[in-house]
Amino acid sequence: MGIRLISTLFLAMAGWSTQAQKYVAEKSFVSFYSHATLEDIKADNLKTVSIFNQATNDIAFSVPVAEFQFAKSLMKEHFKEKYMETEKYPTSTFQGKISGFDFKVKGIQQTKATGKLAIHGVTRDVEITGTVEKQGNKLLMKAKFIVKLEDYNVTIPQIVWQNIAEQVEVTVDFVYKPQ
Repeated sequence: MGIRLISTLFLAMAGWSTQAQKYVAEKSFVSFYSHATLEDIKADNLKTVSIFNQATNDIAFSVPVAEFQFAKSLMKEHFKEKYMETEKYPTSTFQGKISGFDFKVKGIQQTKATGKLAIHGVTRDVEITGTVEKQGNKLLMKAKFIVKLEDYNVTIPQIVWQNIAEQVEVTVDFVYKPQ
């Protein structure tokens, strides 16, 4: 599945300048955290693929939703089948542009990614603040943002409303290397 996601990302960005330095995610970490009345839910995903075009600041990533890992197997099963419907919506994606990043500057830079976030078959325009740091030939990108479940047609059954928050905090942490 990883090869298919990478191929899709490369095809989506085929129009990018061939002279530009492109970076691919060497390490990826995507997590979400839900704080609810009865239970906190946290899941991590290390299978995300991403590419970044340094010349244009274009970025894209694809998260295989079924690859989120939970502390309890029943949580994962419910997440995949009842809420995210991973058979129907196997990936979540972001495609956009980063502003506030200067490749010549060393150290941590405050940035903003503006683009389209697709979750559960719904695509919305988003702005996500984060940081980019150049370390040698690698780039480290980090961000935290809130996703409201209703914005992406993820419904919470009334019977479990105290177990699942209406919004989740998403963390992304990518380490890129030159392609």
